[in-house]
Amino acid sequence: MTDSTPGLHHVTAIAGDPQANADFYVETLGLRFVKRTVNHDDTNTYHFYFGDYEGTPGTNITFFPWTDSGRDGQFGAGQTRDTAYLIPPESVDFWVQRLDEQGVAVEESERFGDTVIRFSDPDGIGLELVASEHARDSDAVPWPDGPVPEEHQLRGFHSVTLAVRDFGPTEEILTEVLGYEHVGDDGDRRRYQTSAGGPHSILDLVQTDAGRGRMGVGTVHHVAFTAENVDELEAYKEAYADHGLSASGPIDRKYFQSLYCREPGGVLFEIATDGPGFDVDEDVEELGSSLVLPEWLEAERAEIEAALPEFEPPRPEDGGT
Repeated sequence: MTDSTPGLHHVTAIAGDPQANADFYVETLGLRFVKRTVNHDDTNTYHFYFGDYEGTPGTNITFFPWTDSGRDGQFGAGQTRDTAYLIPPESVDFWVQRLDEQGVAVEESERFGDTVIRFSDPDGIGLELVASEHARDSDAVPWPDGPVPEEHQLRGFHSVTLAVRDFGPTEEILTEVLGYEHVGDDGDRRRYQTSAGGPHSILDLVQTDAGRGRMGVGTVHHVAFTAENVDELEAYKEAYADHGLSASGPIDRKYFQSLYCREPGGVLFEIATDGPGFDVDEDVEELGSSLVLPEWLEAERAEIEAALPEFEPPRPEDGGT
């Protein structure tokens, strides 16, 4: 068995309109637009990253905006149902009011003793804010000039909820490859946590009778877990093979190295290294301010820029006052 991952690294989903996507995650949720690049495998598509001030692993949700019509996804088994962020318990009223003022419908509930605010983004991707004491332990770096006051800013991931037909096959990979432990149940929800505990260490499974989901706009493409370095990626690759699964990689994604494997329940898992990080091609103060390309695509910059849809980076007013 490999060492346990400390938890989530990032979540990548598929959006529709890039402008609506960026405006929502920056201006409504108060995440910083930390990187504007392209999908390395489809350079006609943007790749957006939103996270804390520095783009710390465990805080970033990323998107491929697909602007072609007729590419809507369909939620089903083998997909991520919800991506949950940490907020301090005293921030619940702030967020309920803020989302209401932005015209976002919310549902409040309690889960494992924590208040949960559930809603969807403009493309229907399920999101949650979990009011947990773990928020106080987060290493998320506040955005000083962000649209949300620092004391209420999102503190990185709390968890993801994966929908599967059966718990068993996915549980095997979570516990025997990634090092999660089953720590409890709440109704039809089964919870797992890494040995590190704290922020972004939780993953929930729920069962669904739905057929296999279809990838497209409004669905999550993959969930990424954290590894320290490429040596750990190689160890995970061997661990997957021991369970009869084939993993691709390591692949250079410029800001981290990645390993990919589709677990038996159908969810695409990535394992990504901590570094080198988003400041390898932009100063921290300038993150997200321009279109950046990996060196192997720079020669194609003119053609890439001409093919991308029009987009204006959001410039939110300071909400910390």
